[in-house]
Amino acid sequence: MTFELMSGNQAAATAVLKAGVDLIAAYPITPQTAIVEALANFAAKSQLKGEFVSVESEYSALSCCNGAAAAGARVFTATASHGLAYMHEMIHWCSGARLPVVMANVNRAIGAPWCLDPDQGDSLSQRDTGWVQIYCAGAQEVFDTILQAFVLAEEILLPCMVVFDGFYISHTYEVIDVPDNETVASFIGKPSFRGQVVPGSPANIHGLIPSESLHRHAERIHKDMISAGERFKKINDRFAAVFGRRYNCMETFIPRGAKNIIITAGAMAETIRWNLPGLPDTGLIQMRMFRPFPAEEIRVVIEELTIEKVIVIDRNCSAGAGGIIGQELKAALYGMERKPALVNLILAGGIDLTAEMLEKVSRLNVEKGTTSEKWGCDLS
Repeated sequence: MTFELMSGNQAAATAVLKAGVDLIAAYPITPQTAIVEALANFAAKSQLKGEFVSVESEYSALSCCNGAAAAGARVFTATASHGLAYMHEMIHWCSGARLPVVMANVNRAIGAPWCLDPDQGDSLSQRDTGWVQIYCAGAQEVFDTILQAFVLAEEILLPCMVVFDGFYISHTYEVIDVPDNETVASFIGKPSFRGQVVPGSPANIHGLIPSESLHRHAERIHKDMISAGERFKKINDRFAAVFGRRYNCMETFIPRGAKNIIITAGAMAETIRWNLPGLPDTGLIQMRMFRPFPAEEIRVVIEELTIEKVIVIDRNCSAGAGGIIGQELKAALYGMERKPALVNLILAGGIDLTAEMLEKVSRLNVEKGTTSEKWGCDLS
């Protein structure tokens, strides 16, 4: 292994190179462009094992990946913001066809108006499309999670979206532990799924079906999605044995005697970790796997520690409902006998999470069992 200084985008592209993909089809869009540029550069230097396909749009990029995956190829694409929205029809088709596509999405706000800041609404708005979603808090996590995503997607035959914040992670550099090709190959292996399209054997796949068949199909996808959490843990057992690093569906940083827990996803988790010493009686849950949502694991932590207040920090907003992770937490806490207070701090638009905001929100007095919504502009 070697240690290299890389941005989050470079870490993503290097992981794809190491994974030995058969096909990459992607269209550049800020702040993801450097991923596509790096992969195109690998292809130009004949370092890339597979095909790099230049397409004219994000819709075509995922369409190309879907076709190759249907033929049994290991594939990758990357996008952000409006590019992800443009893919929407093919995103549904990908999961419905049970295609193990891996995609990196670099969070960026969706207009109007135009904004380049890292609002997570682009990926979270795709939460019901049948894709596993894993959120990363640093470049090393991006590199490692992309390798894990190929294994997970091919095991459960569902696509996987590896998500990280634009600019905060995509363009920020850190030292990355980069393993050699042989070590990566020993972990990731060859594609473990059978192609649906077989040359020389014509067939009609994913054609018109009656509603009852579609009903059963949706049930299987739902159950396989639920299984992704446990499968991800087993994949990480293997990953830890090979690379010495371990990840979970959620990471906990909770001091003894904590009464408050902050829950968030992405780069904000690192900001909170550095500020925890100045936040008395407060711990952190870093959400990594958003779909499937680790509701039971969160409930166990809250119940065992008798947490009094949960602070959910959302870099997004579902208009009329509030923060999206906050919604998920409310559902997760439903049915608990002793519900903690829940404060949902909304940083929609990708505004900075500051130490001052954290101090103010941690001091808020909220009655147990009730919820409160706060906006970052009111705390700054």
